[in-house]
Amino acid sequence: MQSLFITATGTNVGKTHTTLKLIEAFATKGLSVGVFKPIETGVTKTPLDASVLLKVCQKVNKDFQGLQPLDITAYTFPLPAAPFCADIGQIIEIDKIIEKYHELSKLCDILLIEGAGGLHVPITKDFHMIDLIEKLNIKTLVVTPSSLGCINDTLLSIEALKARNIDFDWCVNLYEDKEDFTEVTQPYYDEVFPEWWSVEEGLQRFISPYSI
Repeated sequence: MQSLFITATGTNVGKTHTTLKLIEAFATKGLSVGVFKPIETGVTKTPLDASVLLKVCQKVNKDFQGLQPLDITAYTFPLPAAPFCADIGQIIEIDKIIEKYHELSKLCDILLIEGAGGLHVPITKDFHMIDLIEKLNIKTLVVTPSSLGCINDTLLSIEALKARNIDFDWCVNLYEDKEDFTEVTQPYYDEVFPEWWSVEEGLQRFISPYSI
C-alpha cells in the first residue's frame, strides 16, 4: 500500500480541490484510491470536506462504498480553528489517528491523507501537522496559492520539509490573483524552480511513478 499526504501553505489554499483531482488521476491508472481526513474542524453535524472526498472516492473504490464521512476521520470539532484550539476537551490522541490510518490503508492501493491547514498547525500543544507527516513517514505534496505573497509561504514550507528530510513535492493552485500570477510570481518560480507545476497542469506527470 502506498500513501500520500496532501498539505498546504495555509488554510483555504486548495487541499481538498487537489485531493479530489488526485483521486480521479490515480483512478485512471487503475489504482484503488482511499481517502483519510485525520481531523476536520468547523463541523456541526457532517464533516463537509470528508463528505466530498468520500463521495468521489466511493466512485472509484468499492471498499469505501459502505463507509460514512465520520469513518474516514479520526476527530471532528465544531469550532473552525486549529485542531489544538478546536479540541476544547483535549481529547486528541495521536495513536488513534495512526490507528485509523492503518485501518483505511487496508482498503486501497494508495491512501490520500488530507491535512488541516499548513505544516505547523498544532494538533496538540507539542505535536504539529508536520510531526504527523514525519511519524507516518510518507511522501508529501504541498499545495501553494497563486496569490501575491505566495513565494514567501512556499519557501517557508519547503524549508520546513527539507529540515525534517521529508520526501515532498509542491504545486501551485492557480485560483487567486491568477491574472497577475505570470507577472508577479511566476518569473521567480521559472528561475529558481523550473520544474514547478500547477494543479491544473502537471498532475499526470506527478503521479506517473506510482503503480499497482
